[in-house]
Amino acid sequence: MSDFEMIRAERAGDILTITLNRPERLNACPPAMADEIFAALRDLGDARAVLMKGEGRAFCSGADLAANAEMSVSGGDRAFASLSQHYNPMVQALATAPVPVVSVVQGPAAGVGCSIALAADFVLAGKSGYFLQAFANIGLVPDGGSSWMLPRLIGTAQATRMMMLGEKIHGEEAERIGLIYKCVEDDALEAEAQALVERLAKGPTVALGLMKQTLRSGLEADFTATLAAEAKAQREAGNTQDAVEGALAFLQKRKAEFKGA
Repeated sequence: MSDFEMIRAERAGDILTITLNRPERLNACPPAMADEIFAALRDLGDARAVLMKGEGRAFCSGADLAANAEMSVSGGDRAFASLSQHYNPMVQALATAPVPVVSVVQGPAAGVGCSIALAADFVLAGKSGYFLQAFANIGLVPDGGSSWMLPRLIGTAQATRMMMLGEKIHGEEAERIGLIYKCVEDDALEAEAQALVERLAKGPTVALGLMKQTLRSGLEADFTATLAAEAKAQREAGNTQDAVEGALAFLQKRKAEFKGA
């Protein structure tokens, strides 16, 4: 993997682990970190699953406003450019990665850090973890795709609460309202996340990637278009070696051994 300054990108078998690595800043994400995450996601190679986590006691505390004070008070044009050129491409790459992505939240996932976490396919949080849209407190609006993700995950009422009131949603409540996949005890978080990402990496990777596509397109398309998209995806999945292996395993009453091809 490439050398990075603000993240670590490490391959172990079929799994790419991306670690936000600015623990002294609670892994706050300046534009340069967003670029590094984007680069790591564009260099998946033959990885079959991605694990996203933060070093230390936080997932990501948001954009690094304290380190970019000039940008923070320089008006909306700088923010527009930063989102368009750095943060938005990174979140888009995360959400559309062709393999499953698991994010692991301990401590804060705030601001754009909340968006980064929620853009994953599976979000695991410890009981100390929380999700925060604090933009109203500084006179700004949610970004990083939160305005699209939140109402689809938890409905308009809860999304409005998070966005306009800036209330923390802790791990247990996040699971209860459907914001995340699962909340576990803090000391079980790492093992739970590793078991999940390993399970996904052993799955039929092409089919899982196609599921991601049809899930997201189905949020916007009508029923007829979704039926057509599913048929197209099924044709592609059905032509894989994994589909043949899955059928043989079913007929032979054994567990399938998928290769991601």
